[in-house]
Amino acid sequence: MKVRALAIAGPTASGKTGLALAIAAHLQSRGGAEIISVDSALVYKGMDIGTAKPTQEELAAVPHHLIDIRDPLVAYSAAEFARDATSLVNDIASRGKVPLLVGGTMLYFKAMLEGLNDMPAADPQVRAQIQAEAEVAGWPAMHAQLQAVDPQTAARLAPADSQRIARALEVFRISGQPLSSFQHNISTTNTSPETAEGQAPTNALNFHNVPILSLEPLDRAWLHHRIAQRFDEMLAQGFIDEVKALRARGDLNIDLPAMRCVGYRQAWEALDGSLPMAELRDRGVFATRQLAKRQLTWLRSMPHRHVLQADGTDVLAQARQWVEAQLG
Repeated sequence: MKVRALAIAGPTASGKTGLALAIAAHLQSRGGAEIISVDSALVYKGMDIGTAKPTQEELAAVPHHLIDIRDPLVAYSAAEFARDATSLVNDIASRGKVPLLVGGTMLYFKAMLEGLNDMPAADPQVRAQIQAEAEVAGWPAMHAQLQAVDPQTAARLAPADSQRIARALEVFRISGQPLSSFQHNISTTNTSPETAEGQAPTNALNFHNVPILSLEPLDRAWLHHRIAQRFDEMLAQGFIDEVKALRARGDLNIDLPAMRCVGYRQAWEALDGSLPMAELRDRGVFATRQLAKRQLTWLRSMPHRHVLQADGTDVLAQARQWVEAQLG
């Protein structure tokens, strides 16, 4: 099956951006490449430092897509991403360039390459009941409740991830089925190279026509060091002032998906006074480590990925070899 796009995935701070830019430069001999961001935080405008958004120079070096497309007040779903990314892949390929899907939001990859089943729509009454229970018992208790009915989803979520815990509990209470069953009981249309009639779908993206290169460090301490270093750099670049500017708008709150991005939530709490400012750095680093752990768990559930040791030697050379092998 012809390759439709290449994907570079990995946990936060594993070197995806730098590798993607280097591969894009390598692909100039094949007509060039364009990068499609697979990152649920980079879609938001005004959130540059805390998301480690590519610099203006990096954005100018290679065309990027799905960055700065939403105001932080407006959510962006995995289904919207799958639609937009598929359209972009088709457009980029039609212009003779190689689409590079780059990022660490694994649900986006799953939505695009496997599809999403028809999960129950949000129910304001059920969600309000869950919120009320959480205000009394706390989100760790709600996480424990989720663990009892959907251990697979609970294993991926931090006990304080209120937004996702609430959604998973909501799905279970409405349907009687765990959220994980919807995510795994997926039509084979997108995961199989052929349809039931034996014909490859014209526009469907799947693991067969979008090979994934996964940056995964062998030494977890290497990744932890990079996470801490990057958080320190963000603080030095004015991350707190960035969050202050977002708060000053007056229309944002900590429960919005954008404000629950790692780092932003901790900074918001510190500015609220509910988290000592002196603890912000350590809390932010810890939350980022937990995110990386969840990302690696997702990646290991993707059997079709090709693993590249992020902390190994000759990473770029190995990546170039992989690219050439995929494109033929």
